[in-house]
Amino acid sequence: MEVSLLLAMFVLLAATVLLVPLFKWAGLGTILGYLAAGVLIGPFGLALVSDTEIVHQIAEFGIVMMLFLIGLEVDGTDLWRMRHKVLGLGLTQMLATSAIIAVLVRIVGFAWADAVVIGLALAMSSTAIAMQSVDQRNITRTDTGRASLAILLVQDVAVIPVLALVPLLASMGGAPVEAIGEGVLDAVDNPTDWWLALVVVGAFIAALFGSRFVIRPLMSWLARTRVPEAFTAFALLLVIGAALVTESFGLSPALGAFLGGVLLADSEYRHELESNLEPFKGLLLGLFFITVGMSIAFNVVVQNPLLVLALVVALIAVKMLVLFVLATFFRMHMAERLLLGVLLSQSGEFAFVVLQFARTAGNLSGPEVELLTVVVALSMATTPLLLFLYDRLWAPRLNAGNTDEDDLPPGPDVVDPHDKVIVLGYGRFGQIVTRLLRAQGFEMTLIDDDPAQIELVKRFGVKVFYGDGGRVEILRAAGADRARMVIITVAGGDRILGIAEQVRRNFPHVIVAARAVDRSHAHDLMALGVHVIERETFRAAISLGEQALVALGHDEDRARRVAEAFERHDTRMLEESYAVRHDQAAYIGFVRRSTEMLDAVMKADRDSTAQAGDEAPPEVDNKSSRASE
Repeated sequence: MEVSLLLAMFVLLAATVLLVPLFKWAGLGTILGYLAAGVLIGPFGLALVSDTEIVHQIAEFGIVMMLFLIGLEVDGTDLWRMRHKVLGLGLTQMLATSAIIAVLVRIVGFAWADAVVIGLALAMSSTAIAMQSVDQRNITRTDTGRASLAILLVQDVAVIPVLALVPLLASMGGAPVEAIGEGVLDAVDNPTDWWLALVVVGAFIAALFGSRFVIRPLMSWLARTRVPEAFTAFALLLVIGAALVTESFGLSPALGAFLGGVLLADSEYRHELESNLEPFKGLLLGLFFITVGMSIAFNVVVQNPLLVLALVVALIAVKMLVLFVLATFFRMHMAERLLLGVLLSQSGEFAFVVLQFARTAGNLSGPEVELLTVVVALSMATTPLLLFLYDRLWAPRLNAGNTDEDDLPPGPDVVDPHDKVIVLGYGRFGQIVTRLLRAQGFEMTLIDDDPAQIELVKRFGVKVFYGDGGRVEILRAAGADRARMVIITVAGGDRILGIAEQVRRNFPHVIVAARAVDRSHAHDLMALGVHVIERETFRAAISLGEQALVALGHDEDRARRVAEAFERHDTRMLEESYAVRHDQAAYIGFVRRSTEMLDAVMKADRDSTAQAGDEAPPEVDNKSSRASE
C-alpha cells in the first residue's frame, strides 16, 4: 500500500512539474496545465493513477484553505459593504440560473422535480477555479473580484438547503419512499432542525469571542516562543477547526473556513498566517484541478459527442448571460461584465455532491448522473480557455473602444486612494517615518517581529502586523507586489542588507528605502540598488552640531547655513566615494581631500562673512564635526 501511495504521489508531482510550467510558458495558465496533467495520468489517459478518491478528498482541503485565506483579506466592514452584492448578485444569480436551466431541462424531457435538482446543481460555480483566477490576476479588491466572492458565498450557503430539497423533490417526482432513506425523512420531519439557524448564529458569536479572547492571545504566546513550526501547525489547526464547526451543522466546510478567516482579518498575525498557509493552498489546489481532469469520462464523450458539446455550450451560455445581465444592473464596465461571466461560467465542485446525492435519493439514474458529471468537469476545463480568449481577443477590443477614462474598469492599482507603503520594523526609527508618511495620507502596512513591541504600540491604537520582514512569503502576504515603496527600519546592518536584497530580487518595481548603520553600510545598500538611504545618526549629529554652534555664540541663521552646507558636502562625498570603496588607499586619499576641501570652503565662508561686517564667530575646530558619524 505504501509503495502504491508513494508511486501515486510521484506520478502526480512529475506530471505537475512537466505540464504546468509548460502551459504557463505557452500563456494558457496554470489551471489548464493541472487539468491536462489529470487527463494524462487519469483512468482515461495513461491510467497511471486509477483510484482518485483519496487524492480528491485531500485536494478538496485546498478549497477550504483558499477560502480561509480569502477571509483574511475581508474584514467585517468590507463584508458589510458587500451586502448589496451578496443579495442582489449572489441570490439573484442562483435563483435565475437555476430557473432557466430547469426550464431547458424540462423541455428536453425530464420531470419537473428532476429538472429543478439539475438546475440547482449546475447553477453553482467553482470556487477553486474562480477565486484562483481572481487571485492570479490580482483583482480581489476590484468590482469583479468582490462580485465573484459575493456570488460564491451565496452558493456555498445554498448547498445545505439544496441538499434538503433533493429528497423532497424525489418524493414529488414519484421516487419510492424507501429510496429516500429513513434518515433523510427523519431529518426533514425533525422539528429541532428549524433551530439550525439559531444554532449557527450562536456558534458564530461564540467563534467571534473565541477569536478575540482565546485565539489571539494564544497566537501571541506562540510568536514569543519563536518556534515557526508550532505557528504553522496552529494555522492549520485553525483552518481545520473552522471547517469542522460548520460541517458539524451540515454546512459547507469552505464557508466555515471563510468565516474563520474573516474573524481574524484584523489580527496583527494575519500576514504570518497567510505566509504559512500559502504553500499548502497552492499544492492542494493543484491536486484538486488534477482530480477534475481525472474525472472526465471520455468514454461518455465518445459515445455522445454532440450531446455533451451541446450541454456544455448551453450551460456556459446560460450562466454567462445571467451574470452579464445582473452585472449590467450594477453598472459594471463592459469588460468587467464579460470577465465576471467568464470567471463563473463553469459549474462547480458542489455539483458533484448534489448530483450524487440526487442519484442516491432516486431523482436521477446512473447514466444521467454520469453524463452530467462529465458536463460539469468539461465546463470547468473550459474556463482557462475562455480566460485566454478574453485576454487576447475580447478585452483589448472592449477597452480600445472606450474613450471615456471614467468608464474604465478600476484595476488593482487604483482601488486604494493612496500609494501603499510597507514599513518593516516599528521601533523608534520606524515610528517617526510612519507618522510622517501617514500624516500625508499614505496607506501604511506596518510589520514587526517583536510580539512585545506589537502589544505595546497596540495600546496606543496603532495596528502592527507580526512577521519577519526577511521572508518573501511575509512580504508577498503584506502586498509587496502591489506596494509603491518598502521602508526598512529594522535594527542590525546585516539584517537590513538581507531584507534589502530579498526585496530588490523579488519585487524589482518597488522603491526601497532603508536606514544605514554607517558610511560603509550605506555603500553596501547602494550596491544592492536601494533607492533612498539615510544614515541613522547622521542628521541627528548635524542637528546637535548646529545647536552647539548657536550655544557657542553663532547666529541661528548662520549656524543653519553652516549645517546645511556640511550636510550637502558630506552627502556628495558619500556618493562620490562609492566608486573607490573597495580600494582602501584610494578611499583614504579621497576622504582626506574632501575634508581639506570642506575646511577651505568653511574658512572662505567665515572670511566673507567677516568682511561683510558681521561679527565673526569664535573659531571652532572643524575636525570635531568630521568625527560626528
